[in-house]
Amino acid sequence: MDMIPMFLNEMEQEAQTTRKMLALVPDDKFGWQPHPKSMTMRELATHVAEIPAWFTLALTTDELDFATTPYTPTPIANSTELMAFFETNLADGRAHLATAREEQMTDIWTMRNGDDVYSRLPKSQALRESFCQIVHHRAQLGVYLRLLDIPIPGSYGPSADDNSF
Repeated sequence: MDMIPMFLNEMEQEAQTTRKMLALVPDDKFGWQPHPKSMTMRELATHVAEIPAWFTLALTTDELDFATTPYTPTPIANSTELMAFFETNLADGRAHLATAREEQMTDIWTMRNGDDVYSRLPKSQALRESFCQIVHHRAQLGVYLRLLDIPIPGSYGPSADDNSF
């Protein structure tokens, strides 16, 4: 099986779960954080919502160098903006993935900060790690919501909050 159709299918599956989780982020808890070293709810939810744009980045560039392109998070004021931000990034990532070529998957993509190289890997692996990042940070968001007594949806089956569990 070619990688691109497989990645597109996975993107749609992960988008459904991510959408359900992001929709639960309450506006009045955007500044909440479970620990001083943790991201705020806004920072974490915004990060989850921006990750689909990493597909575009990996497919249209050969590297990300934070020394020349510093990270600046998109300011998100409320849940409506959060969901719109996610949908925009998802559509962009999906469009670039849909027009990608299988041959690109072996091209090398690098993430660095000047001379410090964080990763150097085939674009297929960069895409795979983007999915891992979505799952990882979405799970963190689930913990945040759980700590606030907000019932969370299942991801790969029912959660403890689903009536069918």
